[in-house]
Amino acid sequence: MKLSNEKWNEALRALRGGYEVFLPTGEGDRKQFRRWDGAAAPNFEGNTTLPPKDLLFPRSESLYHVDPESKTVRENPAPGKKAVVGIRPCDVRGIENLDAAFTEKGYTDTAYARRREGLTIIALACTAVPSPACFCDSMGGGPLKAPGADVLLTGAEDGGYTAEFFTEKGKEIEALWRDFSDKGAGLAAEKPTAPPLCALRIDKPADLAEKLAAAFEDEKWERFSEACLGCGCCSYICPTCYCFDIDSEQAGKEASAFRCWDSCMFPNYTQMAGGHNPRRAKHQRLRNRYLHKLAYFDERYGRTLCVGCGRCIDKCPAGLDITAVMEWGGTL
Repeated sequence: MKLSNEKWNEALRALRGGYEVFLPTGEGDRKQFRRWDGAAAPNFEGNTTLPPKDLLFPRSESLYHVDPESKTVRENPAPGKKAVVGIRPCDVRGIENLDAAFTEKGYTDTAYARRREGLTIIALACTAVPSPACFCDSMGGGPLKAPGADVLLTGAEDGGYTAEFFTEKGKEIEALWRDFSDKGAGLAAEKPTAPPLCALRIDKPADLAEKLAAAFEDEKWERFSEACLGCGCCSYICPTCYCFDIDSEQAGKEASAFRCWDSCMFPNYTQMAGGHNPRRAKHQRLRNRYLHKLAYFDERYGRTLCVGCGRCIDKCPAGLDITAVMEWGGTL
């Protein structure tokens, strides 16, 4: 389906009839996915500083509420239907990895699963690489590939977008947009013949997970961590970090359990009740983060957790680079 620039705006507004729509808006470091009011101009240039993972895994959320007097538990109401538009292929792969962590291997996180069921993903292919730090094509992805999306949009040379629909959720969008399509345009002629190549290229060995895990006690981890500030920036801007903390609070006669984002880069994250901390040293925490991205998740789910979006490289105030760890691992 081809959507011209004029019809594209109408198609976007039509989404708001049945979905809560989220689009990338803002400029520079303030660019992120926000609820669309139908008026703000979306910004589809480049990628967002923050990934859209908080649509599924909010920064802070109530899990349930308890009335101590009646001894009843009240869950949150079911979320409505949402559509996220303009998500890049790397972030689609990030959601696929979150799906694995929250819904596979015999475990289902109810709060996540309910949001995921109601979310329709309308991805935007990268016809130009968004950032010099992108390396998705070295991590098994690609600028034009988003097989986990419900709909994939590709910018056309003459303006507008071509749209491909993959899932049942995607077919619902196809039916909604049918009246806005340019009937005279073919799909094949509009799509790029070859994907752009990421400037950052990593020769990732097939056995990287095994090599890094075997180097657990290597002194190189301490050298990697020397510049680290322990600020946790890398965790919060990463589309696949999902560390969290759970606590409770009481307001009036009702108590609530809630969870919020945490980071394995913080020393208190692994602090145990008796005072023991298995990752007291900074290099132990950094090692755990990189091994989770490049080894542990691979061992459990059969794919690397890092999707090559490049945000942690681009935004780390100390200049740490996960690709340096991969290149070192490749020489072990």
